Amino acid sequence: MSSEKFSVIKGSFKQLPCNIEAEQGVLGSILVSNDIYDEISSIIDSQKFFDPIHIKIFSAIEKLIAKGLLVNPITLKNYFENDEGLKELGGQEYLVKITKFSSSARQAIDYAKIIHDMHIRRELVKVSEDILDKASNKEVSSSGEEIIESTEKTLFDLAERGQFYRSFVKFENALKQTIEMARKAYQNDEGIVGIPTGLSELDSRLGGLHNQDLVIIAGRPSMGKTALATNIAFHAAQNLQKKSIKSTVAFFSLEMSSEQLSTRILSEQAKITSNNIRKGNVSEEQFEQFIEASKNIADLPLYIDETPAITISALSNRARRIKRLFGLDLIVIDYIQLMRSGNIKNEGRVQEISEITQGLKALAKELNTPVLALSQLSRAVEQRDDKKPQLADLRESGSIEQDADVVMFVFREAYYLERKEPRPATAEHAEWQVKMNEVATLAEIIIAKQRHGPTGNVRVEFEAMYTKFKDLQSS
Repeated sequence: MSSEKFSVIKGSFKQLPCNIEAEQGVLGSILVSNDIYDEISSIIDSQKFFDPIHIKIFSAIEKLIAKGLLVNPITLKNYFENDEGLKELGGQEYLVKITKFSSSARQAIDYAKIIHDMHIRRELVKVSEDILDKASNKEVSSSGEEIIESTEKTLFDLAERGQFYRSFVKFENALKQTIEMARKAYQNDEGIVGIPTGLSELDSRLGGLHNQDLVIIAGRPSMGKTALATNIAFHAAQNLQKKSIKSTVAFFSLEMSSEQLSTRILSEQAKITSNNIRKGNVSEEQFEQFIEASKNIADLPLYIDETPAITISALSNRARRIKRLFGLDLIVIDYIQLMRSGNIKNEGRVQEISEITQGLKALAKELNTPVLALSQLSRAVEQRDDKKPQLADLRESGSIEQDADVVMFVFREAYYLERKEPRPATAEHAEWQVKMNEVATLAEIIIAKQRHGPTGNVRVEFEAMYTKFKDLQSS
């Protein structure tokens, strides 16, 4: 049988990648020893084969083994009695013939990997054909940017998820993963296994930010959501840099520009207010301090994307690209309500937000990375005497609460107390001032939902002039 197969691409012949001998080797090995199937089936399925007859043979093998039956040339005979394709190759004798290609389990696994690799190569040829068709066809409604995004997703799926089947995990393997996670936490000085936030008590409650988790930070305007997210992103990037880990943090800033975000970070590091930095209202010593701080963090593995109203598909593709090129440890999004689903058929904003949160959770699992997303709260908070937010206050969609693994609220009592200042030089004002002094630099991070552990409140210090959150015991 010839192993040369051809595909016509725009008028020229191009041989599709395949290895017929490897396919015969795998099939023959299984027909001689069915035990090999368990090892092979974790690498390939029938659709990974190139030859149509081999696809049918492996498919029949799958069905028989699923029923607990023996598979050999005799038991397969009934499947192929009237198959014209197999008759051309010699009929049942071909099933006997390929048993001569049988090999050891180790070699059969190597052959299966070759078959898988050839399948990936053929898929790449298809992707190339698809790009060529779409790019040269002026009548196609997709824009060039949309073609790129679609292609990137296809390539990422081939590179990451196409390696082996991961839908089913044997319980023994899941236990090994759990033990490995516990071992890392035990050996870690900070006692956490996830990405550290830089806030000790918060890390203690959460165990850090875990891979595959969607973490929501919500709050009313001016509570410090962006400041907290920026602090966490900076600390995570700094942690990667200190440990010389070749990975990055991706910050999708839909509201603030990259310049505004970097100004915030630099302000906190240089201990100069961002307002004074923007106005140039700094002394020569402060300016030198500012320059020195910028040098210290210039190589920080932090990437900022400032695309406004980004769609979930565009964000996902850019995150995949960053992971492929540089590695990716954490994704931060500021904020959900400024994103778009990209689906023009959506029936309202609630459905759109639902699609976005589902997409973010799917992205966290796909990239095996924590996704930290900010969210606005509804105005219902302002109507209550008790201004502390609740899960019911999540704006526009219950799907945020449903899809998230962790939901945290940022609450600063000082923000509301400032707006209740009594008339100066009165007893009420004196009482107000005492209370204001107590809460001026305090903030609460309210863990309202956590799949992995308890809920509760974490009290932290907030330096408003530098937009920095830190542990209460810090100096």
